[in-house]
Amino acid sequence: MSGPMVSGSFGIWDYVVFAAILLISALVGIYHAVVGRGQGTPEEFLLGSRQMSSLPVALSLTASFMSAVTLLGGPYETYHYGAVNAYFAIAYTFVVVVSAEGFLPIFYRLGVTSSYEYLELRFNRWVRLCGTILFMIQTILYTGIVIYAPALALNQVTNFNLWGSIISTGIVCTFYCTLGGLKAVVWTDVFQIVIMVTGLVAVIVQALILEGGVTNVLNNAHNGGRLNFWNFDPNPLHRHTFWTIVIGGTFTWTGVYGVNQAQVQRYISCKTRSQAKVALYLNLIGLWVILVCTVLSGLSMYSRYHECDPWTSGKVEAPDQLMPYMAVDILGGYPGLPGLFVACAYSGTLSTVSSSINALAAVTVEDLIKPYFTNLSEKELSWISRAMSLLFGAVCIGMAGLASLMGSLLQAALSIFGMVGGPVLGLFTLGILFSWANSAGGIVGLITGFAFALWIGIGSQMHPPPPAVTVPLNLSTARCNVSHSSNGTFWATETLHTTPTSRDYRVETAASWYSLSYLYLSTFATLIVIIVGIIVSLLTGGRKAHVDTDLLLHWTDLSCYFPRSSIGDRIEVMTWNARSDTVVGNSNPAFSHMEMDSTERRKS
Repeated sequence: MSGPMVSGSFGIWDYVVFAAILLISALVGIYHAVVGRGQGTPEEFLLGSRQMSSLPVALSLTASFMSAVTLLGGPYETYHYGAVNAYFAIAYTFVVVVSAEGFLPIFYRLGVTSSYEYLELRFNRWVRLCGTILFMIQTILYTGIVIYAPALALNQVTNFNLWGSIISTGIVCTFYCTLGGLKAVVWTDVFQIVIMVTGLVAVIVQALILEGGVTNVLNNAHNGGRLNFWNFDPNPLHRHTFWTIVIGGTFTWTGVYGVNQAQVQRYISCKTRSQAKVALYLNLIGLWVILVCTVLSGLSMYSRYHECDPWTSGKVEAPDQLMPYMAVDILGGYPGLPGLFVACAYSGTLSTVSSSINALAAVTVEDLIKPYFTNLSEKELSWISRAMSLLFGAVCIGMAGLASLMGSLLQAALSIFGMVGGPVLGLFTLGILFSWANSAGGIVGLITGFAFALWIGIGSQMHPPPPAVTVPLNLSTARCNVSHSSNGTFWATETLHTTPTSRDYRVETAASWYSLSYLYLSTFATLIVIIVGIIVSLLTGGRKAHVDTDLLLHWTDLSCYFPRSSIGDRIEVMTWNARSDTVVGNSNPAFSHMEMDSTERRKS
């Protein structure tokens, strides 16, 4: 077994590879700042003039998903809880279909810049303000985790100062976001996704070689109970089962891809609606690839350390350091490859943080400044957008400190999505599906759902679920020759499970709500918003309201694809508006004077 990781184990080539990644990312921002000198309007800066193509947008969507949280937390999830999380492949499929066929047509029909503009058109300005504020809270908290994750990796495998890494991450992201806008963000993501996949594949291939191939890895995983796919327990308290992952994962990630500004802003920047849909479906392939890589990484990690767990033996200080530990352990003899993996984790952060900063700037300008300062020129708003990028870059750096107080990075990130994203998803769903929903139902439903999610989310942090609910798998230290662990937890035996007493059962029953699977936070919050919103709307005269049909989802918004010779504009999308005399085809409604005029009338 490998010994403790030595600080400063990077060689000169590792630093060269790592520095090159930062330099190229910064140069992309400079390039788009020079080429896009005419970015004199918020639309040009924040949406790339709505002229992006499907492939780069698809890669950008995947890159922002594949953050350092995924790269570091995903393999650990498989290592400690088993490969049951492979069922996320089903959830991702549902997420992309719902986002592409349910939410995307409405945003394109309205030609919005901020997805929360829909809430004002459908309900009122106060509902829109609530949605915007919740998004900003969610994004800042999540971005803090994403910045902290690679800094943790750097601190573990090099002599880089932890806060030096955090600050440098924020500075590089803020730099190219402020200079180049969305175009810089998207094209930097394209470069970074290549680095991320390359780094992850390098670790997997080397681990498989050292462990004697895929067969040996799978045999060790099977013997250790890691191939726990047959888990169909419907208990909502159990952390990961088929049902919690497929149902809870679908709601959680639909809150991201369907209505979250950071993702919506990318696909509404496409030239046409058909290209936006193609971008989402291409992105689905990327999500599957990432999932396979993280599951294989976790199984390879278990095969290598199944007799001496580095975490419980004290060789690493936190479970999310296991992936960089393995990377340096197995790649240390190859100059530049450890640097490639750290650059891989770092690229994941750059892509996610840059999209967050860009989205925060967009909602600030569109939702908080333009509606209240109507005398500002387009040039002034463009400079304000850049100033907001600088401001939120600094704020996100500060929030990274909070991430060090959280446990598993991946669970913490998804819990934030559930607590905030769930209620917002419920609000959008209420608006697009139920014509009788009104502003009173929307605001009361949102507050109720958010209160529930906040109660459960905070309660679960204060009263962590017992092992009987989370079902962690055994971690052995049989061949480590240690008597204690630096993190205060030592499992010298082959099992984590003990026989619960009657008192344990009473405590577990009392805290059962706090033991709800973190993936179900979004599900329950969404359903509460919808149910409460419907009831309140019906009690406050919602059935008498007259709602513009453009704000509702139509069955005719679903698309029929007829592929020709290539993907993109050659995929013909036949889509009809609910009004039979108006055809909504492939053109972006942001360029249609008729659509813009109708939008302005709805605002007034």
